[in-house]
Amino acid sequence: MRGASIVNDCMKTVSPAIMTDAALDPLNASKATLKLENTEKRDTLIAIEKKYQAYWAEKKTFETDAPTFEEDPTEDADALRERFPKFFGCMAFPYMNGTLHAGHSFSLSKVEFQAGFSRMQGKRTLFPLGFHCTGMPIKACADKLTREVSLFGQNFEGMKEDDEDETPPPPSSAATKDDITKFKATKGKAASKAVKLRYQFQIMLALGIPREDIHKFADPQHWLTFFPPLCKRDCNSLGLRIDWRRSFMTTDANPYYDAFIRWQMNRLYELKKIKYGERYTIYSPKDGQPCMDHDRSDGEGVGPQEYTGIKIRVIEWASEAQAKLEGKLPKDSNVYMVAATLRPETMYGQTCCFVGPGITYGIFQVSPTDFYLCTERAARNMAYQKVFPEEGKYPCVATVVGKDLVGSLVYAPLSVHKSGVRVLPMDTVLPTKGTGVVTSVPSDSPDDYATVMDLAKKAEYYKIKKEWAELEIPPIIKTPSYGDKAAEFLVKKLKINSPKDAKQLAEAKELAYKEGYYQGTMLIGDFTGEKVEMAKPKVREQLIKAGEAFAYAEPEGAVMSRSGDPCIVALLNQWYLDYGEKEWRAQTEEYVSGKLNSYHDETKNNLMANLAWLNQWACARSFGLGSKLPWDPQFLVESLSDSTIYMAYYTIAHYLHGSIDGKDPGMAPLKPEQMADEVWDYLFCQRELTPEIIEKYNLPLDWLKKMKREFEYFYPLDVRVSGKDLVQNHLTFFLYVHVALFKPKYWPVGIRANGHLMLNGEKMSKSVGNFLTLEDTVKKFGADAARVAFADAGDSVEDANFEEKVANAAILRLYTLKEWCEEMVADISAGKLREGPKDNFWDKIFENEMNELLETTKEHYESTSYKLALKTGFYEFQAARDTYREVTASVGMHKSLILDWIRNQALMLNPIAPHWAEYIWQELLKESSTIQNASFPKVSAPIAGDLTAARKYVQAVASTVTSTEAAQLKKKAKGKGSGYDPKKPKKLAIYVAVKYPSWQEKYIDLVRELFDKVSLTINDKEMNPRVAKMGEMKKAMPFIQGLKKRLAVEPPEIVLERKLAFDEVDTLKQIVPTLQRTTGCKELEIIVVDEGGKSGTRIGARSENLTSLPPVAEGAEPGNPRFEFTNIE
Repeated sequence: MRGASIVNDCMKTVSPAIMTDAALDPLNASKATLKLENTEKRDTLIAIEKKYQAYWAEKKTFETDAPTFEEDPTEDADALRERFPKFFGCMAFPYMNGTLHAGHSFSLSKVEFQAGFSRMQGKRTLFPLGFHCTGMPIKACADKLTREVSLFGQNFEGMKEDDEDETPPPPSSAATKDDITKFKATKGKAASKAVKLRYQFQIMLALGIPREDIHKFADPQHWLTFFPPLCKRDCNSLGLRIDWRRSFMTTDANPYYDAFIRWQMNRLYELKKIKYGERYTIYSPKDGQPCMDHDRSDGEGVGPQEYTGIKIRVIEWASEAQAKLEGKLPKDSNVYMVAATLRPETMYGQTCCFVGPGITYGIFQVSPTDFYLCTERAARNMAYQKVFPEEGKYPCVATVVGKDLVGSLVYAPLSVHKSGVRVLPMDTVLPTKGTGVVTSVPSDSPDDYATVMDLAKKAEYYKIKKEWAELEIPPIIKTPSYGDKAAEFLVKKLKINSPKDAKQLAEAKELAYKEGYYQGTMLIGDFTGEKVEMAKPKVREQLIKAGEAFAYAEPEGAVMSRSGDPCIVALLNQWYLDYGEKEWRAQTEEYVSGKLNSYHDETKNNLMANLAWLNQWACARSFGLGSKLPWDPQFLVESLSDSTIYMAYYTIAHYLHGSIDGKDPGMAPLKPEQMADEVWDYLFCQRELTPEIIEKYNLPLDWLKKMKREFEYFYPLDVRVSGKDLVQNHLTFFLYVHVALFKPKYWPVGIRANGHLMLNGEKMSKSVGNFLTLEDTVKKFGADAARVAFADAGDSVEDANFEEKVANAAILRLYTLKEWCEEMVADISAGKLREGPKDNFWDKIFENEMNELLETTKEHYESTSYKLALKTGFYEFQAARDTYREVTASVGMHKSLILDWIRNQALMLNPIAPHWAEYIWQELLKESSTIQNASFPKVSAPIAGDLTAARKYVQAVASTVTSTEAAQLKKKAKGKGSGYDPKKPKKLAIYVAVKYPSWQEKYIDLVRELFDKVSLTINDKEMNPRVAKMGEMKKAMPFIQGLKKRLAVEPPEIVLERKLAFDEVDTLKQIVPTLQRTTGCKELEIIVVDEGGKSGTRIGARSENLTSLPPVAEGAEPGNPRFEFTNIE
């Protein structure tokens, strides 16, 4: 979530259009969201929320410390945690170039709900939050403002509507995933929030910053003092349980954190995890430095894609090209068309070379006699990869359009066609990918095969000679599934008819590549018989050594720096973290695949996939904000490299400083200059301090012991919550560096990645007015209603949905429930509720259901399924109360049960809606201390299976009675059935069987025989033929299906021993008054049916043996009664 702030998002798209006043209005971003009217109830709830937020702050409720030595003198951290359980969770700290939006809030809510429940489990719960300021974004914005102040004046009064900014950057395209060995996260959240603003000061205006204050932001340090307090304000307004004492800002603006980062980098360097050397990296020529993820306005997550640049020598130009190039090239010069390929091992099968007919190519001089033909974009990349003599220079001697190159004869390295192949047109060649020149290997590339077939068929249309497209296609790779010409096989199998069948071709390409790479065997060349996976690097090396190819790289997709520079890939000498190093990677992979709790399998799979391909990562830059690299201070530590283990810093931050910039003293008498590397080793790595170090830095050992205890108590981190887009960088780095620096017992316990947050089912977008900041959200709905909507939004790694209608409905529900609780407490005080024994049938049912929902909700909280916890602990818990209130209308609700319900509701809702819960707890239940220190409620008695079964039976009866009357009326409307008229006085007869029909016994025995008690399933393949042989399929199968449904939820001994868990007749007697009231019947009778259904006994005051029952009675079975409505005089 770092960097995903409002200023950042506003910068994603720049428009040359003149800005309107509406675009600069901060309210415009949420113009399309729900409009609320009649806010009195919301305002009442917000007043309660403000009251208890102030109360928690005053009482320091969420400030949590490790047990002191006075509480427990042990120095064994494991034993200490055993006696004093703890929870430590945090979210990726937000970037301070704007205020928080609803997406931040969603990630925060995942930690917040878990923290709230952990407190109720009796755990010392730590939830801190820091402020990330490292990197390019703030500095880039500040520099833009400096320029704009110089252009337009301090308050930008000099800007005119027709002022033009520099050329806007082109829209970006998503990275194309061509390398199957790489994992890439799905991107797109940033682009979805774009607002088209030209100048930085306009972006600031859109944020609501007064025009006269904007010039202050030209100083980067002003951002560091302005936005963190707003972040804290907004988090507090949502009621987050954050320990703010432990907050800090990054960069050398905080000298303590700066010392921590220097220690981290020093130790990684000593461990040889940081190295120096040449490597490919995304680079901004304009900025003159690497452009890492957080330095980009577009293209986050895009990395270098390495290719093999094949040098295809021109033997003979096509006549059109010859005419265009006349006199522009030296005599006897060598021109090579450079094709970028990911599959050098297939070069044996080249039959032609493709160009885009409409693409303009440059011919660039690389030596006095050698020239490369490619796109200008590709040459720009090569110019920073030591391909050209002078860095950054790529002299162009001529240009030529692709259509003029068609027909040229070229020599393709390794091709079996030694006399040369032709240059042919391919409409799908892109100037934005590769070099614009494409090798054609139709044996293994479905795209190439489809294109050459099309060219051969339509040679006249394409203005080529047919034989140019009909060179022999040699087999070069044998695959187990697709033979030795995978492309031809797949094109025919998927019925691909032309190069325009893009969807099928994409599928064929992936199938051919995966099969060829992982299972293919070489059929040609020096590595015949070897697996493709092994031969590929050997063929590449052979080509490069022969001078027929060179290494080439470019960004996987478009990358735009924050300075507006389209980035390239450069080959640089730089400091880098050697992620992917064999031993380091193996250690990390073993931990992720084994002990790490990823909450969702998809997260674990993505982490493993990312570990499989991630390698060297530049960890230093020369521009921006940050900490200096200790051994090479001309560089700053890159923003994703100074944010890998700061969770450890949270544990001791409040001892070091009392303000986020480190200027105010903390609890311990320690100055920044005393925080030498050896001190951090002592605190975090269990290395003892030598007397020399203690004396040299005048260290207060007693305070350092307390700090070390904090770390060893709270570490390891229990959960790290982040958006799923951070799997590809931050979360993987976080794991790598923990593995490198800490002992295994301090490695992270869990990572929870969540999806992006949609708003009202649509992507959040300021440009269409579908956007909410955290401040907007709380002002609009209040904290608790917003939190309910966040809980309801979803718990999976898929994108979640904040539904404003849910938040709005939560306002009414919380307010109404508050009023009802107040009314009940008043009635109890006035003696209006029933007292005495709780032995009423409905009392027992209600208490048992409360206990069920308590247990189920607890399980949902434990599994971090907050949407389900909300369902059972809020909605269903109230539904249980509503039913109890309705069925006891004649006798009244029981005082102690209602008090239990109110108490349990407050406790169960506390993790999600703590303000409401606190109000009920303190002001209605008159508890003297905060509910934040209360335990999760326990059941009042073991859950009774007979009462659970009876409740479900009652619910089923009520539903069936309603549907029975509807069915009778439907028959009447069709002229069938009796003349029953619901408007006349009516009677309901309930036919109940206490014994099963004897014919069912043999099927019970069969089910008992075939039932698997472990899997709770029945072998249908074996059972169905045996039932068929018994000759009663029509009536037997519905009966067996009913048994299967019961076996899924009831104990087998109850179902198969032909017993109900409750007394059915007695239960029906209990619900007679309720059924009479809900159906409006004058009379209601229960008839116990004899076997066969022809006779039975009416029970009750008018007990009577009945010898002739209606046909409907024959269908009655234990637990499945039948009903009939009739009219009475």
